[in-house]
Amino acid sequence: MNPHTKLISFLSLLLGTTITISSNHWMMAWTGLEINTLAIIPLIAKSHHPRAIEASIKYFLVQAAASALVLFSSTTNAWFTGQWDITQLTHPTACLLLTMSIAMKLGLVPFHFWFPEVLQGSSLTTALMLSTMMKFPPITILFLTSHSLNPTLLITMAIASAALGGWMGLNQTQIRKILAFSSISHLGWMTIIIIYNPKLTLMTFYLYSLMTITVFLTLNTTKVTKMSTMMISWTKTPMLNATLMLTLLSLAGLPPLTGFLPKWLIIQELTKQEMTTAATIITMLSLLGLFFYLRLAYYSTITLPPNSTNHMKQWHANKPTNTLIALLTSLSASLLPLSPMILTTI
Repeated sequence: MNPHTKLISFLSLLLGTTITISSNHWMMAWTGLEINTLAIIPLIAKSHHPRAIEASIKYFLVQAAASALVLFSSTTNAWFTGQWDITQLTHPTACLLLTMSIAMKLGLVPFHFWFPEVLQGSSLTTALMLSTMMKFPPITILFLTSHSLNPTLLITMAIASAALGGWMGLNQTQIRKILAFSSISHLGWMTIIIIYNPKLTLMTFYLYSLMTITVFLTLNTTKVTKMSTMMISWTKTPMLNATLMLTLLSLAGLPPLTGFLPKWLIIQELTKQEMTTAATIITMLSLLGLFFYLRLAYYSTITLPPNSTNHMKQWHANKPTNTLIALLTSLSASLLPLSPMILTTI
């Protein structure tokens, strides 16, 4: 890809995200979302592989439909209330349309079909941006309008997302698809709490982004995209794979690690809101996700020779230490002791 094209795309992504998260007017928020969509498409399609082209077309169609719904929702609200301010979304039909459009942009159930396919057709670095940076503007809009959204609809979509993300991730062998369903499941956790404690949703998103960035950067370093190659990747970088196992277990939400913190706080908040049933259901559904995270962790580190794979063993290579991955892995595994300090910020 031409360096100038790449630079323009990255700058446009930063510009679109900044416009959306800093705007009060619906038209400016919509403009930022459109800039983001148009900037990421060349990055998805840069390999010129038919699957990449298919992924970019799917992404464009879904995001264009979602942006049109955002525009329709804001126009409906302005028609009935005379308000273009994002925080003044009060009309019921407009709230319903906005919830649908943001669910479509994020990949929440039942608008999730495009997300695993687009991630599978993208490179690891583009998939990383689709899983983290591209979800920040829609979550910001949800955060700003959370006081006026329909709780029943959001809780239903959240529990369905947690269920489907867990079930569909069980039968996958492609790691990008597994991480896509993991993202859908985590979005369910973020959505279920956004009405009651929006700041907790943002904190969950930040910690999810931290762990997902670590996983994608590690996979990009070891050049692993499917289970069969993950089983022998320990021969290239044994230490990196050991830390990858910790990050995956943190993403699963096991107690001593960072990923346990948001789930613990969300369950606590749901219990405070007398939503014990919803908390119990979403906690039980997270066990489905735990299964495929444990399988990934097993393949990344615990599968040592002699094993039944037919691949040639790789020679050890002296690779330069990646300080960024080391720092991100440390944060992904060890932020739980800092939870009192994190709690004071939300």
